Amino acid sequence: MVKKASISAPSQRMLRVGERVRHEIAALLQRGEIIDPLLETVTVTVPEVRMTPDLKLANVYIMPLGGENAEAVASALNAHARFIRGRIAPALDLKYAPQFRFYVDVTFDEYGRIDELLRSDRVQRDLGPRDGEDDEI
Repeated sequence: MVKKASISAPSQRMLRVGERVRHEIAALLQRGEIIDPLLETVTVTVPEVRMTPDLKLANVYIMPLGGENAEAVASALNAHARFIRGRIAPALDLKYAPQFRFYVDVTFDEYGRIDELLRSDRVQRDLGPRDGEDDEI
């Protein structure tokens, strides 16, 4: 008997619903339907939505354009999560309307950190030709 891993890859349905939720939230934010002084002054991108296997919880990753006040924007969106749920649920056509939790997306920071590491002198030195080796293969 094979044991299933505790952390598995998302199913096709989870990915499909997550992408649909992402589009609906992005459209809602673009239309400016949320009345909030902070959200009215910033453009918010939604790079990813991760659904739980039962599709009852959507973890929405956001990033304001320019990255300023990201935590405050996530807090404002969490404060309006019930309103957002009510506006988006009919468009999703699911048995249960998912709850939304908004988080700041840190993947761009991670990409920047990795890129910086790869461009560092220390790594470049290790990638260069070694003494006594030809540059050609």
